[in-house]
Amino acid sequence: MYRWLQALWYGHGYAPFTLRALSLAFGLVVRARAALYRRGWLASTRLAVPVIVVGNISAGGTGKTPLTLWLSGQLAARGLRVGIVLRGHGGSARTPLLVTADSAAAVVAIGARRAAAAQLLVARGAQLIIADDGLQHYALQRDMEIVVVDGARGFGNGRLLPAGPLREPRQRLRQVALVVQNGGGEALVAGALRMQLAGQRLQPVSGQGDGMALSDLAGQPVHAVAAIGNPARFFELLRGAGLSVDAHAFPDHHPLSAAEVQFGDALPVLMTEKDAVKCRAFATANHWYLPVEARFNAADEAQLLGRVFMDAKLLDILVCPLCKGPLQYERASRELICRAERLAFPIRDDIPVMLEEEARQLASDDPLLQR
Repeated sequence: MYRWLQALWYGHGYAPFTLRALSLAFGLVVRARAALYRRGWLASTRLAVPVIVVGNISAGGTGKTPLTLWLSGQLAARGLRVGIVLRGHGGSARTPLLVTADSAAAVVAIGARRAAAAQLLVARGAQLIIADDGLQHYALQRDMEIVVVDGARGFGNGRLLPAGPLREPRQRLRQVALVVQNGGGEALVAGALRMQLAGQRLQPVSGQGDGMALSDLAGQPVHAVAAIGNPARFFELLRGAGLSVDAHAFPDHHPLSAAEVQFGDALPVLMTEKDAVKCRAFATANHWYLPVEARFNAADEAQLLGRVFMDAKLLDILVCPLCKGPLQYERASRELICRAERLAFPIRDDIPVMLEEEARQLASDDPLLQR
């Protein structure tokens, strides 16, 4: 069924009448649900801190999580305490689960009720919430929406589920702040920013031992396992690094077993970081996973961060990197003023430069300190 649907959605097959009828009904439900939230007839939660949603309008993986991690790292580097909300596989955790509180970049909470998970993070001191895969979760109000699209697969046949891969119509993209295209050739959406996923170093799935450079396996045959939304993207990444790949694709979220990642030979078995979590208990020394990270060119990175800081009103909650005290946004000079340290941090291309060596020292009688 999975392979048939993938061929239907992204191939040239014609959807049966039953699926097209269900797709029409699904579209009516989607529009009605959005209207109910928009008019306030369904309850939604407004947090005391800004909320950024990173999502997609198609089923399966598009690269949302790497973008979420990249963005949280960029914001944390500028002094913000970031909380990340994940739904988790299956969305069965009704009570939010705090995953980690010691990450330098973010605190993470998992829960089917994203609003409750976000409130837990705010209680733990998060100044900003990023909801990974929360575009259709209107019960949590948001200040900014970023949509990631798969540059290789695009929008498939353009139909809504189940006749096609779309969770919402393409017109939904007109309502979001930014569209980020992950890989691919031609731009799928006018004005979309371009993101690439890159991975350079393999890590042991078992967690025991040292990692090794992906390039060390260039020219060698390997098994590659992927149970993600678009397995082909992972396989092509490996082939692009010069590996000879024997690909083993499984449906998204498939619970991999020991038998499914053993192939009766001594070849390395490579998998995604998402799949490695499922295999840690039975992994051998031959099992490796490849962490990937999002990358942008300088212009797209500046545009993305600039929009985030302006649209999500983050300038109002930044703190001084020296004294951790409040900053005052001076719109006329486009600076962030720390009265305690008498410093003015510049804002360039809508991005605050939170470095002491870049800050301007203010005289004690400077008018900016009196406002």
